[in-house]
Amino acid sequence: MTDDAPLRRRDSPDTAGDGPHPVPPGPNSGGPEATPLTAPRDGTPRPVETAAELADVVSRMTSGSGPVAVDAERASGYRYTQRAYLVQLRRAGSGTVLLDPLPLDDLRTLDLALADTEWVLHAASQDLPCLAELGMKPRRLFDTELAARLAGFERVGLAALTEQLLGYSLEKHHSAADWSTRPLPESWLTYAALDVELLTDLRDVLAAELDRQGKTEWAAEEFAALVAGADRPPKVRPDPWRRTSGIHRVRGARAQSRVRALWYARDGIAARRDSAPGRVLPDSAIVAAAEADPKDERTLLGIPGFGGRSVRRLARIWLDALDQARSLPDEALPVNQPVDGPPPPHRWAERDPVAAARLARCRQIVVGTAEKHNLPPENLISPDFVRRLAWSPPDEITDRTVGDTLLGFGARNWQVGLLAAQLSEVLPDPAPGPA
Repeated sequence: MTDDAPLRRRDSPDTAGDGPHPVPPGPNSGGPEATPLTAPRDGTPRPVETAAELADVVSRMTSGSGPVAVDAERASGYRYTQRAYLVQLRRAGSGTVLLDPLPLDDLRTLDLALADTEWVLHAASQDLPCLAELGMKPRRLFDTELAARLAGFERVGLAALTEQLLGYSLEKHHSAADWSTRPLPESWLTYAALDVELLTDLRDVLAAELDRQGKTEWAAEEFAALVAGADRPPKVRPDPWRRTSGIHRVRGARAQSRVRALWYARDGIAARRDSAPGRVLPDSAIVAAAEADPKDERTLLGIPGFGGRSVRRLARIWLDALDQARSLPDEALPVNQPVDGPPPPHRWAERDPVAAARLARCRQIVVGTAEKHNLPPENLISPDFVRRLAWSPPDEITDRTVGDTLLGFGARNWQVGLLAAQLSEVLPDPAPGPA
């Protein structure tokens, strides 16, 4: 990667400053193939696990300069919660740090040390909630994935961007690992350290590209919105059991009550075990049992998904849940909840053909404007905002009322500036022609 001494493992990363990495020509620029990035240039640090080690990290990060690259590893698909099981940081003059949050109370002292520092994250919305649980919240940030979307890149994954813009290829084979594993294997720690190795270099390249395209202020608004919602608790979905995969096959309120009963029984077990619900009982098994309505253990265990040893041990719990659903009076059965907002777009033509035509005109404006500015339509404006506007436009349609409506939905000022006037032109319905 550099002309420095050969890479080697170091338990204490170099604090002499790391400066920008050299940027070899990427594969799309006519230069050589991407260089595999297999080890951090300062070596793979040992995870910080004690208060004394954390105090040293705080001191080192305070003495560093420039933005700090931040990443977190969760155990999605393995654990019930979305907590962080490893936090990675890298800053010029501070080197790379890996933090094990399990033995540490919180990371608030580190948060205070970085209060005036810009954080650089990739896909920040995925990591900000688990970082907030540890007491860490950025005051300023730069999201390299979102920046790439705004700049019009088709492939916005970290590995793809690093290869295209910096000429280095990253291995991503540990991205779906169970990061709650202890001790963490050396190869996993190396992978985690590499995730922040080039983030600030990538930030600089993308910031320059956004500036070249005149989109710096757009990105600033998007990043500020991420900061504002960094510690906002996630929305609680009503009737979360309705998101069971395959539930569309379950017909009737009585059968749906069986899905609901099994879903909540599984959720309670998953929460107590801190295990991903799908590892306790797959959605496909819930749906199959709701359709079959087994009344005894033998029939239950014959349903696909209930044959595993750990699932068989819980047979009485599943049967009790089904018994409870079976005994419910009709008035306690699930009912379809009123939808907050417009219906699904595929039903518009049937429900309201005029609104459907209105939505088509609005979408045409959004797509055309997105193409003109070289960014995905969904980053120009949320599709949900467009649907809500087309379904229930303001009584008086003007640039201001359309803009205020979009702002009320949560649109950014830059989005309103690009779209409000154009949408206000196409929202009015054409006068009916002669009979």
